[in-house]
Amino acid sequence: MKGKSAIIIIIVVVVLLMMVFGSYNNLVTKEENIDSAWAQVENVLKRRADLIPNLVNTVKGYASHEEDVLTQITNARSGLTNASTPEEYAQANEQLDTAIRSLNIVVENYPDLKANQNFLELQAELSGTENRISTERMRYNDAVREFNTTIRRFPTKIIASIFNFETRQYFEINAEDAEVPEVNF
Repeated sequence: MKGKSAIIIIIVVVVLLMMVFGSYNNLVTKEENIDSAWAQVENVLKRRADLIPNLVNTVKGYASHEEDVLTQITNARSGLTNASTPEEYAQANEQLDTAIRSLNIVVENYPDLKANQNFLELQAELSGTENRISTERMRYNDAVREFNTTIRRFPTKIIASIFNFETRQYFEINAEDAEVPEVNF
């Protein structure tokens, strides 16, 4: 009788340990997915930041007296390159979006600039990069949602708290950036 009880206890302990190890490994995998997705967000944000000086230099040739807008863009780009957390990136991204909207107003005032081949190519590159940022931000937020949901479910919540897994922040935009801009011809 004692032998059967010992075997049952050993089996229960092994099953519990397998569940704990499986949950832990699942959490590690999901956390690595978040880190990988965030690296992609940083990658496309850096690409965007690298395109900005070329765009600014092209505009400078046409609109040298619009220095305040160009300085605003340069400062916003600097904030983006110095950001390290999703919150800092979101704030810097918001500042850069505002600066680029100001630049678009300047561009409207210079018809020759809109026809400049370098400017058109840079605008196309920037547009493509904006799409990449949107895609990578979505993938990052999906990975965060999956991870946060997993660590809040029972019994994984217990294992997550034992191993200090904490919820991650989403990369969110502000409400102003979500509005559709008005285009006038």
